Amino acid sequence: MKKTIKDFNLKNKKVIIRCDFNVPIQNGIIMDDNRIKESLKTIRYARKNGAKVILLSHLGRIKSLEDKEKYTLKPVAQRLSQLLRKKVKFINQTRGKEVEEAISEMKERDVILLENTRFEDLEGKKESNNDKDLGKYWASLADIYINDAFGTIHRNHASNVGIASNIKSAVGFLVEKEIKNLNKLINKPKKPYVIILGGSKVSDKINLIGNLITKADYLLIGGGMAFTFLKAAGFNIGCSLLEKDQISFCAKLLNDYPDKIVLPIDIITATSINDEKTKERFLGEIEDDEIGLDIGPKTVKVFKQYLDDSKTIFWNGPMGYFEIEKFASGTKNLCKIIAATNANTIIGGGDTARAVIEMGYKDKMKHISTGGGASLEFLQGSKLAALEVIDEQE
Repeated sequence: MKKTIKDFNLKNKKVIIRCDFNVPIQNGIIMDDNRIKESLKTIRYARKNGAKVILLSHLGRIKSLEDKEKYTLKPVAQRLSQLLRKKVKFINQTRGKEVEEAISEMKERDVILLENTRFEDLEGKKESNNDKDLGKYWASLADIYINDAFGTIHRNHASNVGIASNIKSAVGFLVEKEIKNLNKLINKPKKPYVIILGGSKVSDKINLIGNLITKADYLLIGGGMAFTFLKAAGFNIGCSLLEKDQISFCAKLLNDYPDKIVLPIDIITATSINDEKTKERFLGEIEDDEIGLDIGPKTVKVFKQYLDDSKTIFWNGPMGYFEIEKFASGTKNLCKIIAATNANTIIGGGDTARAVIEMGYKDKMKHISTGGGASLEFLQGSKLAALEVIDEQE
C-alpha cells in the first residue's frame, strides 16, 4: 500500500501538492472548474493540519512564447482563493529567487501556487522529460511531496516522478479515491458487469479490452470504434471511421466472445458533420457516401436491456460526435439510462467525463475519473510511473 497524506505529520512542514488544474480557460475565464474542486479535500486537509502548502500543476502544452500567456495558472489561483476562502498567492515563476523568497516567508496554512510546470518545456522539455535537476530543485523547496494529480500519474515528469524520487512522498485523497474505485473493476466486480466502450479508435483500447473482457459479462461498443467491429462482421460502413489494421483483432474478438460483445443495430448518419440532414440507418442500409456519427435509438434500447440489471458499469468513450447536438442523443440517452440504475458506475475520464458533466449527470454517477489516459493505463494493467515511486506504507 502506498503512503497517503494521512501518514505524515504536516505541522509546520512545507508540503508540495501536485494537483491537476488542467482546466479549460477562455479569455481568462475558467469554463469548467471540476478538476480544481476535486483537489480541495487534500488542500484543505493539509491546511487544517498546519502545513505550508505549495501547489504545482500543468496546463495545456507549451510550444511557444505565445502559449505562456494563454496557459498561465493565474485564473486558477483566483478561483482557488474563492473556493478555499483563503488568499492563494500566485507566483508567476516556476523557479528562482522570487519562488524561494515567497516560500521562505510562508506561515502555517498559507497557500502558494507556482506557475504552469510546463513552462519548463519551452526549452528542452525539462518538465515532460523529467529533467533530473529540475526534479531535485522542486524537491528542495519542500519537506514532503503529495501527488494528487491522477490525470498525469502515468507520466514520467519532473513534477511527479522527479520530485517524489528526492523527498518523502505520498498520495492525496483524490488519487487514493481513483485507485480504490478502479480496483473495483479488476478485483471481483459485482455481477452483472457491463463495459461500455466508445470513442474513436480500437487501437487505443486493445490492452484494456484484453484485460477486462474475461471479467465482464457484456461489452457494449459504440462510437467511432464500433465501425471497425462492424466492418469485421461484414457490414458496409460507408465513409465511417475505420482502422484497417485492427479488423483482424476485432474479428477474433467477435469469434472468441460472440455472447459478450454487443454492437449497434442502427446508426445516425450524414454525408459530413456539417450536413444538416441526418438519417437513421439500420446495418446494411448505410450508403457509401455516409458517415456514422452516433448510435441510433434502437441501439440505445438494446443497450438498455443489458444496463438495467447491471451491478457494475464501466464507461469509456462517447457514443457519437456528442459535441454537435444532432449527434449527441446516443451519449445523452446512455447517461439517462445509467443514472437510473443502482449499479456501481465508473466513468473513465476524458471525453466521457466531459459529456456526463456537461449533460448534467455528474451527481448521478458513483465515480467520474479525472484521468482518461491514466484510468485506461491502470485498467489495462500498466504500471503508473508517478505512482510507482511513491513511498510504501511500513
